[in-house]
Amino acid sequence: MEIKKFYIDGKWVEGSQKRTLDVINPANGSVIVKIYESSVEDTRNAIAAAKKSFYKTREWRDMDSQARGDMILKIAELMERDAAKLAELDCLDCGKPLREAEGDVSDAIHCFRYYAGALKMPYGGGYDVNAGFGKMHSYTVHEPVGVVAQITPWNYPLLMSCWKLAPALAAGNSVVFKPSPKAPLSTIHLFEIFEEAGLPRGCANLLQGDADVGTELGENVDVDMIAFTGSTRVGQSLMRSAAVNIKKIGLELGGKSPNVIFADADIDAAVEWAMIGIFFNQGEVCAAGSRIIIEESIHDEFVAKLKAKAERMTIGDPMTNPDIGPIITEKDMEKVLSYIKSGVEEGATLVCGGKRYTENGCDKGYFVLPTVFDNCTSDMKIVREEIFGPVVSIQTFKTEQEAIDMANDTPYGLAGGVFTKDTGRAHRVISEIRAGITWINCFAPTFNEAPWGGYKMSGIGRELGIHGLEEYQEVKQININIGGGSPGWYAN
Repeated sequence: MEIKKFYIDGKWVEGSQKRTLDVINPANGSVIVKIYESSVEDTRNAIAAAKKSFYKTREWRDMDSQARGDMILKIAELMERDAAKLAELDCLDCGKPLREAEGDVSDAIHCFRYYAGALKMPYGGGYDVNAGFGKMHSYTVHEPVGVVAQITPWNYPLLMSCWKLAPALAAGNSVVFKPSPKAPLSTIHLFEIFEEAGLPRGCANLLQGDADVGTELGENVDVDMIAFTGSTRVGQSLMRSAAVNIKKIGLELGGKSPNVIFADADIDAAVEWAMIGIFFNQGEVCAAGSRIIIEESIHDEFVAKLKAKAERMTIGDPMTNPDIGPIITEKDMEKVLSYIKSGVEEGATLVCGGKRYTENGCDKGYFVLPTVFDNCTSDMKIVREEIFGPVVSIQTFKTEQEAIDMANDTPYGLAGGVFTKDTGRAHRVISEIRAGITWINCFAPTFNEAPWGGYKMSGIGRELGIHGLEEYQEVKQININIGGGSPGWYAN
């Protein structure tokens, strides 16, 4: 069976310990390939290679923006050439339906193209400063942070890789990158593209492993910044690790996002968007609209329509383009099923779904039926905790303020949506929802041009857009004495 290597200092390596991990197809439980597992020693070697690339050889860092942008565009062109392969790899190890994987690949390609263009945006500024020190000119420039460690999750393997790698590389940093070992295949192929495109040696390094690698990336004093997408628990751990050398940190963490639907909304459209919000990617989405908060007067009609559509969803092998693919691992599937069990035990009404799906050749895979819970209360686990599966809770409200209070009754603040035909209400409510990404009369669209990130325990910093580029830059102030001379304070 093929064993995939990892990439350090321009070379594909087996690592110091030559241990392997299995990459599992969640649709049938079979082993797709094995990957070599990176050790702490390998992690330090990758960091050393990135440090040398940035501070010594400086080829990528010192490349002018036009040449660096051309290289990033070349990566995008090679990704476009290999688009079908990249989508297939995300289907195989992640389990997302093919059409969703194809959409991710398209967005990922655009992400690289966006940041190639962003390099030509104007940066910095001049300042009219206090004249007390004579004739001075003050201005700012943006510089790369340095050695950047990046860790991504398994639910959007290629797309999350590109959200981090494209701006970090565009800014001129050297990178040490670790994807989730559950779904590394498209990222490995991306690094093969980096090599083919001619990225300078050491400026992009790939590791394969889990907790030990992540801990070393967080604690190593030669890492200048760490960027992580994943669970809040791991994010908290990385924050503590980053304190060792006060490294810059960017975190995109969990969510329990509200989807608020008022009685005047277009119910059919709201149902469709609500399904996208919770069932897209099997609900394995940090910004999933996992809490539907609906005005009492339209509750019955909405729930009936949601139930009917959820029960018609197709489930199966992601390469056959079903509506719902498998949960990433058996362990994760069991976790989702345990939340469903707790919802029943705590008194929520199970409207549909609620169990593992084993029909039509799915008996060996990790499939869960799209699940809807009604009559939920804010103290239930299914309302409070991130499930990361196709499970949605429904609560009702009577007043606008009650809806706002329920929406904000969570430690998270990643995303939120509002459905109403009343423009004033839409703006009032969305402005009160404490979340970083919000939608009105839709739920889930994401754009490379606009910032992505959360409030509260959903993270720190922003990805995408110009904000995403600035996350990987430091701002330097430069002051020039253009009048000559000195203040004369110590002339005597």
